[in-house]
Amino acid sequence: MTLSASSHDTVLVIDFGSQVTQLIARRVRESGVYCEVVPFQNAETAIAEIRPKAIILSGGPASVHEAASPKAALQIFEAAVPVLGICYGEQAIVDHFGGAVEADDHREFGRAFVDVTEESLLFEDVWSPGSRHQVWMSHGDKVTSLPEGFRVIARSEGAPFAAIENREQAVYAVQFHPEVVHTPDGAKLLSNFVHRIAGLAGDWTMATFREEAIARIREQVGDGRVICGLSGGVDSAVAAVLIHEAIGERLTCIFVDHGLMRMNEADEVVSLFRGHYNIPLIHVDAADTFIGALEGESDPETKRKTIGRLFIETFEAEAKKLADGGTPAEFLAQGTLYPDVIESVSFTGGPSVTIKSHHNVGGLPDRMNMKLVEPLRMLFKDEVRALGRELGLPEVFVGRHPFPGPGLAIRCPGGITRDKLDILRKADAVYLDEIRKSGLYDAIWQAFAVLLPVQTVGVMGDSRTYDFVCALRAVTSVDGMTADFYPYDMDFLGRAATRIINEVKGINRVVYDVTSKPPGTIEWE
Repeated sequence: MTLSASSHDTVLVIDFGSQVTQLIARRVRESGVYCEVVPFQNAETAIAEIRPKAIILSGGPASVHEAASPKAALQIFEAAVPVLGICYGEQAIVDHFGGAVEADDHREFGRAFVDVTEESLLFEDVWSPGSRHQVWMSHGDKVTSLPEGFRVIARSEGAPFAAIENREQAVYAVQFHPEVVHTPDGAKLLSNFVHRIAGLAGDWTMATFREEAIARIREQVGDGRVICGLSGGVDSAVAAVLIHEAIGERLTCIFVDHGLMRMNEADEVVSLFRGHYNIPLIHVDAADTFIGALEGESDPETKRKTIGRLFIETFEAEAKKLADGGTPAEFLAQGTLYPDVIESVSFTGGPSVTIKSHHNVGGLPDRMNMKLVEPLRMLFKDEVRALGRELGLPEVFVGRHPFPGPGLAIRCPGGITRDKLDILRKADAVYLDEIRKSGLYDAIWQAFAVLLPVQTVGVMGDSRTYDFVCALRAVTSVDGMTADFYPYDMDFLGRAATRIINEVKGINRVVYDVTSKPPGTIEWE
């Protein structure tokens, strides 16, 4: 799982089950230091293999005073490296060293304020004694007494031990979450931990990653050939260009066009890879097969599984044609990202074996007899975009809003028909066009239209209509782990709705979705 145990100074995050653990790693990487996440059950092995220069203990839902709660492994503190505990991580540290943690009737969830009581390397050039700062709390237990050698450096109304340290042993802990944006100075505190306390200079850049990834691909593939499944999204595009830079013409891309993409996107994919990069590309027009199998299907999970199955079958057939034609490939490339790896290890106990979640399939069939090349598996989504820019991909691809493999199939709840897909595709194109004209595209992480499975009566001119309702969604995010709705003004919504109703036959009403996306949820079903 590790990228390289020796090429970078590494911070290891021990995951105790927090929904925002991945954000810790992202914040550390943003400070220029490489970071990996492992579940607490694997801490001992990971410490031995990775030999981290610092360790961070994440939050989690458990209570340390309960018998079955996860504990901080002894090896964490025997590694003789600086340790930072966050939320449950603080409580695990206190429990390990002999302090006390108890359930508390005065729970703290959400925005809170801490008062800094002492100077600390953790706060240096960020917070000073006597100052008050906003943080984000999420705890029902609290520390009630400190172990020997620790002192309080900040407190809040509900957490008298909101931040503690044992400077001699380089062990620090905070009850709040510095990794979330609701703690405005949190990234600076994490930077202080890795740079001032752990003394790491920081050598994690996309330029460095690019060089190392190319070397790893060449070492893994040797003289072999690779086929890569293009989805039209950022991840597979970046993976393909990176692999092509490493092995050139020994890469063949297969673009399975399932007919569920946004307007003109299939043509854009073919133009980029055949025209701009001159990468060997097989364009499979399989729209009739996919849409025919989905027609009338309303269950979202069945849609996903059907699309995944057909993708594998189509991809496998094309790979066989290549082999029969004398150019067999022994490697399959896919755009697996680090969140996929973290979640598969944390929640299923084993490494990810699914073909990229672009297509949400259920696994790589043994009969394919191919080895996986996953050059992006240690990157977060924002890092993939940065790598794409490093590789020189056009901004229209690098900055493109995410579009999952099931595509329009899950943005058309209820039964699928060709007519409904056409209506949705046109409405989505008008919506995105209005976003671009308003200069909002780059301010929004993801925007799309949804054709709701309801029809309403309306009046257009002198005629009564009975047409579909279209929902618009737009969210702000960095990597999709969490998201919040974009606060459009009413003028924009009025313009977009008017255009959709006037230009897209089959829609007579438009609504805006203002729900947020907590960690772990899917975008729309």
